[in-house]
Amino acid sequence: MNSKLLSVAVLCGMCFSATAFAGPTLDKIRARGELVCGVNTSAPGFAAANSQGKWEGLDVNLCRGVAAAILGDADKVKYVPLSSTQHMTALGSGEIDMLARNTSWTMTRDASQGAAFVVVSYYDGQGFMVPKALGVKSINELDGATVCVQTGTTTEKTTADYFNSHKMQYKTVVFDTTEATQSAFISGRCDVYTSDLSDLAGVRTVAPDPSKFEILPETITKEPLGPAVRRGDWEFFEIVRWCFQAFVGAEEYGVTQANVDEVRKTATDPNVKRLVGTGEDMGRMLGLDKDWSYRLIKQVGNYGESWEKYFGPNSALNLPRGLNKLYKDGGLMYALPIR
Repeated sequence: MNSKLLSVAVLCGMCFSATAFAGPTLDKIRARGELVCGVNTSAPGFAAANSQGKWEGLDVNLCRGVAAAILGDADKVKYVPLSSTQHMTALGSGEIDMLARNTSWTMTRDASQGAAFVVVSYYDGQGFMVPKALGVKSINELDGATVCVQTGTTTEKTTADYFNSHKMQYKTVVFDTTEATQSAFISGRCDVYTSDLSDLAGVRTVAPDPSKFEILPETITKEPLGPAVRRGDWEFFEIVRWCFQAFVGAEEYGVTQANVDEVRKTATDPNVKRLVGTGEDMGRMLGLDKDWSYRLIKQVGNYGESWEKYFGPNSALNLPRGLNKLYKDGGLMYALPIR
């Protein structure tokens, strides 16, 4: 084969490869006119239906941001509530387009269950909550305790790992859904509730008297929570990843839902101009238009705005931001450069 034919063959092979690995999700979303997003059945701060039946939370806003970028409307989302035994199957089968269900990014899930985790959207850890009346001040005092835990979660395994490695006896009381697990603990069916710290804070908000429960000081695991898509759908993976970078990047540059239009008129920083759609066209690399990230900020806001609303001091959960602060404030949130 001469050099010209070889070059053509290589180029054709590259084109074929790009076509082969471009997943169908983006086309389906556009044809349907709606993003189908898997969320928790009830996880205050992340995803929960309010009194009007409208879904709210950080994970909900991740879905809304993707819908704004692709479809131009953050409200064009169908939410599918999923338990911890359903979520990976629903993603792999194509029942949902993306999973945003405060799900821990683990090797098992990422390497063997057909999911591709996109980013860490919330840094968490597993803790334990007890009734104050129990008089327990440390997890080392939980030998012989009955523990409420949701089946199918990483928490079920890490609880066993911790108690067994510390030669402590315990008995689990398992449930299929978040609501059932929370209800059982609040009603006194077990001594301890164990889950991510954010979930424990959420449980207290639904208790008749939150002051009766105490979260113990120890954290036994790292729980990096984040959205996932189906493995192999590289085009959609990139869209979800860069939507999150715009979400965090907007906070880094001080661009908010309220000021984005003014910033769009006055920005001179090339980084900000790209973010609000007046600089280079970054959307074309994602199969989107130039205003994809502007719409996300305009309709959803930035990461910090979602954090303050759903987890901050004026929220029901009232959690410290901790590792979820921006890197410049001592946290781990760091937007990749949009350039």
